[in-house]
Amino acid sequence: MPDGADRAAGEDARPFADVRVVEFGQFVSVPFCGQMLAEGGATVIKVEALTGDPTRLLRQIAPLETRIFLSRNRGKRSLPLALRERAAKPVIDRLLGWADVALMNFRPGLDRELGLDPDTLRRRFPRLVTGSVTAFGKQGPEANLAGMDIVVQARTGLMAANGRVVDGRPAPGDPVSADYMCAMSLAFGIASALLRRERTGVGGAVDVSLMQAAMTLANNQLVRSEREDAAVHEEVLARLERQRRDGAGFVEQGRGMSSARAMPLLKVYFRTYDTADVPVAVACGSRALRVRFLEVVGAVDEELDAPGNEHSHGYYDRLRAEIEDTMRAEPGAHWISRLRAAGVPVSAVKFPVELFDDEHVRANGMLYTFPHPEAGDVTAPAPPVRLDGDGFRPREPTAAFASETRDLLAELGFSAAETEALIEDGVTRERGEPHRR
Repeated sequence: MPDGADRAAGEDARPFADVRVVEFGQFVSVPFCGQMLAEGGATVIKVEALTGDPTRLLRQIAPLETRIFLSRNRGKRSLPLALRERAAKPVIDRLLGWADVALMNFRPGLDRELGLDPDTLRRRFPRLVTGSVTAFGKQGPEANLAGMDIVVQARTGLMAANGRVVDGRPAPGDPVSADYMCAMSLAFGIASALLRRERTGVGGAVDVSLMQAAMTLANNQLVRSEREDAAVHEEVLARLERQRRDGAGFVEQGRGMSSARAMPLLKVYFRTYDTADVPVAVACGSRALRVRFLEVVGAVDEELDAPGNEHSHGYYDRLRAEIEDTMRAEPGAHWISRLRAAGVPVSAVKFPVELFDDEHVRANGMLYTFPHPEAGDVTAPAPPVRLDGDGFRPREPTAAFASETRDLLAELGFSAAETEALIEDGVTRERGEPHRR
């Protein structure tokens, strides 16, 4: 049977050593979860369409290899498979019989069409842990809708909460944050289900959604006191309805939204400032930090301890303008040095490209460089979790697409003749051969 990873000394320190995963997933959530499990020692077989994961085609740096594909598909073995073909069923069954975990993010309803829905798999493979990702959850009026990160960010309020506006319209950032939060939630769910299986001997079904992940990221905005906030929210919603009816733009609509953060924080203490060269971010979440910040910038906040300072908008507008002028008078390094010396959390606003040569990033091993057989050396983020005993390790790139087909099928118990028939019938393919359907 496939074992994927070398049984090197100390491998048992990896939390998912000997855990076998079959991944029916593409794009972000399932593949990144699979990569984290592989970094923790799991053997992961990624089942791909005969044309490959769609991210293999986005700005290739080698044939069917892209930065995006490499960002979430390291440490796996890959098997092209036409899942809808009847002749693919024996391959799927052997994969599921081999696996401890099955990950999937099919469009709504497709898992049931393929017999890969959690209920069916639970009956057939009682020890199997299934992990399913949907866009909007499995119940309710939108359960059968397709969705991706940008749509879910819009639907959940996360896009509006993040506050990014381009040409007067709300816009997502480049990082697909809901997708990655969903991957983290899925990985936690899989680990939890495996731990429970150790105690009970029975598998389980992990269910996560992009919508719930996005709502988790917008957590601060989604807590309300029904006694204190409900009536205020009714007024906000009524005003929003009027604004939309009257054709008000998104920016104008957003001005009436409440925030979970206190108004003085947003205007003065928890924000970015322009300096003479680079923007800097400061975070003064406590009174002590606010006092230190004021000392560094030479300002006085007479409303600092006033019980009603939430309503002192005019006062804080003036204080904000005063501090903005002060900050712009000196370069970022000046303020960062002084604020750090005072214990105030502060950083220059960096572009991602600046992190590749960042001394602190290097000191913590947050990026690592690995050789790619066709693309040369590639640098990518290290595993996001550290575990003593080298429990999570950076992994190598997945082998070239369709290059392991015969080996994998042989390890699953298919004869050479059976494998040849699967290739000839267009159920799977080999590297370099055109797919037949």
